[in-house]
Amino acid sequence: MKKITEEEGLQKQWYAEAKDMTMEKLPAFLKKLTTEFEHDYGTICHAIASAAIAAAWAVERTPQGGITGFQAGAIMWEFIEHWGVYQKGPLRILEYRNMLYPQYTDKFEKTISKNTWEWLQEEAQKLLTEEVETDYMSPSVKEHLENIVKGQIPFGFKVEEE
Repeated sequence: MKKITEEEGLQKQWYAEAKDMTMEKLPAFLKKLTTEFEHDYGTICHAIASAAIAAAWAVERTPQGGITGFQAGAIMWEFIEHWGVYQKGPLRILEYRNMLYPQYTDKFEKTISKNTWEWLQEEAQKLLTEEVETDYMSPSVKEHLENIVKGQIPFGFKVEEE
């Protein structure tokens, strides 16, 4: 096994290989990522990410593949939800490149949907009623959650008008 670091940049090659993956090449690619290198804290993340991307491209290239851009976006959200670090609730991803185009102004307003606001209030109430949480909660967090429950939208956000 070759000991590697992120600074070597091998992950760039892995991501490029992943984009050209097929079902036939996938096993060898996964074996290479897991047996040829001694990973460090960062390179293992790149290895896992490139493996996931490679598997997605391999499946995409089967007779049942041929997904649309919309489906690819849905797959990204499914991966975020099911990988294991996501804790449920509304999400937003901003592509700051869109700040270059005036038609995307609305994406950068400090707004949340009515459903998101209601979810935040419900979650704040749950946290305030769980003994385990409140036993260790700092006074500033408790006050913040109480304000949310009372209807104060945090951080200068506004609820979108429907």
